[in-house]
Amino acid sequence: MQQQQDENQRLYNTLLQNQVLGIHNPHLIQGSNLNDDYTDTQGCPEPSIPLQLAPPSSYNILRFSDQSYTSRGASSNLCQIPLSGFEEEDLLTAPYRQQRTIPKVPFKVLDAPALQDDFYLNLVDWSSSNILAVGLGSSVYLWSATSNKVTKLYDLAGANDSVASVQWSEGGNHLAVGTHSGSLQVWDTAKGKLLRTLSGHEERVGSIAWNSRFISTGSRDKSILHRDLRTKNNFEAKLLGHKQEVCGLKWSFDEQQLASGGNDNKLLLWSVHNCQTPQAKFSSHIAAVKAIAWSPHQHGLLASGGGTADKTIRFWNTHTLQPSHHVDTGSQVCNLLFSKNVNELVSTHGYSQNQIFVWKYPTMKKLATLNGHTLRVLYLACSPDGQTLVTGAGDETLRFWNVFPPKRQIQAPKSCIMPNARLDLR
Repeated sequence: MQQQQDENQRLYNTLLQNQVLGIHNPHLIQGSNLNDDYTDTQGCPEPSIPLQLAPPSSYNILRFSDQSYTSRGASSNLCQIPLSGFEEEDLLTAPYRQQRTIPKVPFKVLDAPALQDDFYLNLVDWSSSNILAVGLGSSVYLWSATSNKVTKLYDLAGANDSVASVQWSEGGNHLAVGTHSGSLQVWDTAKGKLLRTLSGHEERVGSIAWNSRFISTGSRDKSILHRDLRTKNNFEAKLLGHKQEVCGLKWSFDEQQLASGGNDNKLLLWSVHNCQTPQAKFSSHIAAVKAIAWSPHQHGLLASGGGTADKTIRFWNTHTLQPSHHVDTGSQVCNLLFSKNVNELVSTHGYSQNQIFVWKYPTMKKLATLNGHTLRVLYLACSPDGQTLVTGAGDETLRFWNVFPPKRQIQAPKSCIMPNARLDLR
């Protein structure tokens, strides 16, 4: 009798913790609060590791310090499951519907010595082949998120030159590197081979944007150059519209429009078919426009962020060439990035809080505030699976955050007559 009461009490406690706390692994209830896969023996996040000296521990093992954190994706697919019709094991592990928890601390921190505290540069990018490129002083380093290996791609020739921007091609095979001297270098990183060195700019190349046909570069000389690697020319077209340095540059997903932001506080929109004059010139920002992001969920939706004197995120309809809405963030906007997995937006900030905000779009409800950097969060990139963010700052660290859930797979409807066959609607 007592044994049955103890068993009933165990089942009750397990179900209570499952429904209230969202714990859906019975092994977590029987022992410690967290599986050892997610925390070290002291319950602390990984220590800072020099990027150029030693690779971090396994990328696939997420280590959190907050006991409410779960492994990647564990809390992102939670849904309400009715209790009727389930076996005991199903009841014990059925999760309770709750809001997605976004960890407030990074699961990995890398030291990045000589990572410049310069608002106008773009020194971090993550390729579709899962390799992170970082410009540190006059060197370019590559960190493989798959093997955890760190390699130095090369050092710039010239004692006074340094890296101003890095950007991967869509396929992740080629890396474009802009320099302070004004040249653009294109590398085959798999072979460690320099393919082209292109001139044309008179000052530093702080922004780069690839599309499937050519590379666009923005410079402190106020110009934008379109470069086609299939020709022998240094550039095919020069776009003149900004009055000061071009510090933000992004192609739309359909590659029909190019958005450029400048230190002249202007956001310009260019058509791929017209290099002479911009389609539109937006003048609502009152500070430099570096942060630019296109939405992968809504065609023609563009977001831009203003610097210290502005502090706003503005949204634009690039079909009607009209403003949509805006939000005051309270601090310098350094970067913007739309999630490709969910309809959310990330912004990173400088003066004065050095924060990272996760927003729900279009309500712009703030879902999370991430702290950790001690200086402006100037650099931002996303992993190819769309789940992890890496941020860089003048505090010479790279921090990795588990922010977004996995992309939801849409399954084709099944036939009632042939349940094993896919039903293709034509």
